[in-house]
Amino acid sequence: MKIFIAQLNPTIGDFQGNTGKIVEALQRAKKNRADIVLFPELTITGYPPEDLLLDEEFIDAAYGQLEVIRPLTKGLFVAVGLPRKNPLKREKGLFNSAAVFSDGELIGFKDKRLLPTYDVFDERRYFEPGKGEPLFTFLGRRIGITICEDVWRHSGTVGYTDYLSDPVLDLQLERPDLLLNLSASPYYFERKDVRASVLAETAKTLCCPVVMCNQVGANDKLIFDGHSLFLNEKGEVIQVAKGFVEDDLIVDLDVPLCPCRAPENGIGDLYKALVLGVRDYFYKQGFTRAILGLSGGIDSALVASIAKDALGSENVLCVALPTRYSSQGSASDAKEQASFLGIELRTIDIDPIYQSYLALLEPHFNDLPFDATEENLQTRIRGMVLMALSNKLGFILLNTGNKSEMAMGYTTLYGDMCGGLGVLHDVTKLNIYQLAEYLNRKQRVISEAIIKKVPSAELRPNQTDQDTLPPFKRLDPVIEGYIEKRLPLLTIATEQTCSLEEVQAIVRQIHIAEYKRRQAPIGLRVTQKAFSKGRNVPIVQKWRFPSS
Repeated sequence: MKIFIAQLNPTIGDFQGNTGKIVEALQRAKKNRADIVLFPELTITGYPPEDLLLDEEFIDAAYGQLEVIRPLTKGLFVAVGLPRKNPLKREKGLFNSAAVFSDGELIGFKDKRLLPTYDVFDERRYFEPGKGEPLFTFLGRRIGITICEDVWRHSGTVGYTDYLSDPVLDLQLERPDLLLNLSASPYYFERKDVRASVLAETAKTLCCPVVMCNQVGANDKLIFDGHSLFLNEKGEVIQVAKGFVEDDLIVDLDVPLCPCRAPENGIGDLYKALVLGVRDYFYKQGFTRAILGLSGGIDSALVASIAKDALGSENVLCVALPTRYSSQGSASDAKEQASFLGIELRTIDIDPIYQSYLALLEPHFNDLPFDATEENLQTRIRGMVLMALSNKLGFILLNTGNKSEMAMGYTTLYGDMCGGLGVLHDVTKLNIYQLAEYLNRKQRVISEAIIKKVPSAELRPNQTDQDTLPPFKRLDPVIEGYIEKRLPLLTIATEQTCSLEEVQAIVRQIHIAEYKRRQAPIGLRVTQKAFSKGRNVPIVQKWRFPSS
């Protein structure tokens, strides 16, 4: 028996495009003499459709695609994901389902039972949990079907909730010969082989092979890496689909193969995820060209590299925007970096604008000394100029801020926070240096001078980031411990061998900066906990920083 795993990149709400991908995959499956074809979770709509699920016409349009798909399933067993109406109309009006076809007929549905409502997921908002574990018979094999989260509870890896039921144990009673899993499991950095371990526990319990088809591509903030899997009845990984691209994985259950390694998910995958996130954010909206400010610093250099690999160097415009505080080194570094990448660089001296602002405001500043106000004027002028070019030329402005700065509020509202997409908003400064080293492993991509220079906003004489921020080697582990791992502050202090007072000060600043992050552009999510998706913290609260 051959199984064709169709690892697709759907666009949310593009029924014609998504169904076209499904139809083409079915045609390829037949050419490869497959018997079973497996698609990702909610293939027809794309995942996650969020409040589009509340639009009845959206649901009807999704369901209508089944009749387009049905004739092409002749001679096949096919499982494809979509939302469907709950015929009982109890509590929630929808199921997250797999439509099951056999030999050209729609023979039923398998509804998702465990609905994640935590972190980036909000499925209980829309869906009713399914009931039961029916088996489907095809070519003499008893086939079970689960959808993503349905297999996670059994492995004990769900940390946010404890579901009342375990679909895997219920399936065990039915003794399936094969388990199919439709997934939309998002990427995050250093996820390692957690999916493989989840499916391994399922395979060993059911004593049957497990095949998982995972969505690939980016939809808004979420990035899906693919890496669909086939495991044997011992829980050993036998085959893995490619990561970050659409892929067809063909599994032949009758051909014995040796185990292979699960995906490692290192720094290279982080870079691929960021490139995919930018590419899909642009192309799925019909945009092709990007603009960004190239300062001569490592953040903007990395974003320029990502943009080049996502869109092509001919579709990226970099702009240097110096003032009186910009160093000659930054100007030459920006020029060298643009040359490395083959990207156009324009220079616009904004100091005359800055001087006019100072002259305009001087009578109203009441002789108060130079402070962050004058510093922020420069970055706000930069934001205004970049947005003007974005509007006039039809480019999307890429924001170059990083997670460390976003955490501490080391950003300027309506200045360096401008943009249509925050490429590095979920990437800490230390990881940015790792990405630069990764890019430079074979040839020079990021200027060595940029990597070695001390980070600086260059908004006043002799300024460095460390004047305001703790050293990144101390700051980033606290951010990761508190935001991503949700560790107690004392535990973080102990693990990082720093004082509790320093950790408290950092966490206090993280909470104070919440109001800024709410006004930031959409940011790509690439860690277990991003500021832009899956974290909901009130702005007005006194838990971590009561009034003195």
